[in-house]
Amino acid sequence: MAENVESKENQVSRHQEVGHKSLLQSDALYQYILETSVYPREPEAMKELREITAKHPWNIMTTSADEGQFLSMLLKLINARNTMEIGVYTGYSLLATALALPEDGKILAMDINKENYELGLPVIQKAGVAHKIDFREGPALPVLDQMIQDGKYHGTFDFIFVDADKDNYLNYHKRLIDLVKIGGVIGYDNTLWNGSVVAPPDAPLRKYVRYYRDFVLELNKALAADPRIEICQLPVGDGITLCRRIS
Repeated sequence: MAENVESKENQVSRHQEVGHKSLLQSDALYQYILETSVYPREPEAMKELREITAKHPWNIMTTSADEGQFLSMLLKLINARNTMEIGVYTGYSLLATALALPEDGKILAMDINKENYELGLPVIQKAGVAHKIDFREGPALPVLDQMIQDGKYHGTFDFIFVDADKDNYLNYHKRLIDLVKIGGVIGYDNTLWNGSVVAPPDAPLRKYVRYYRDFVLELNKALAADPRIEICQLPVGDGITLCRRIS
């Protein structure tokens, strides 16, 4: 009986944001943030794409609405024009970026699944920002290696957002640090990884959470020790670490 009561309480307390990964202890507090500060200011196109993505079976992969709002503000604060996104999914964070950039802004967007991107593309086109996006289907590492080899892309990106395969985050960082400009920012998503970064070794974790946890832990240590960047790890969404290149 007690289990049934607890189950009902959990169901009632669950916030409405699909794909929710916020580490706020109170679902009610998170819902307050969404309803008071996020949803009233969310562009109509982003709301439409968020609702489309909510119906997708992999909706846990989406960027949360509060994180989308944060990225938009950050991009405007640093006057970003030339950006990159690794890991697109249906394009919620991509749309947030495209809307935040000036008319001549550019986004190099990469994902191994074009089908998911095409789910959100009509909304992006309707919002009038598709011309800012250069989408490439396939793994990002070969593209990054080619850009570094070309030589003309060093230090040319104002902002880079990474929300892709966690086991390659460090491989991305080794390359992106050359491509982002001094004073530019790299954002790594999911750096608190469902809170598992502080879970004991024998904690019952979902298989994919346990598999990628060590890669996230390794990344967090490496970023903290990298003298080429200043870092700030924020408990927004599932944790986002901002890296500002200083040398």
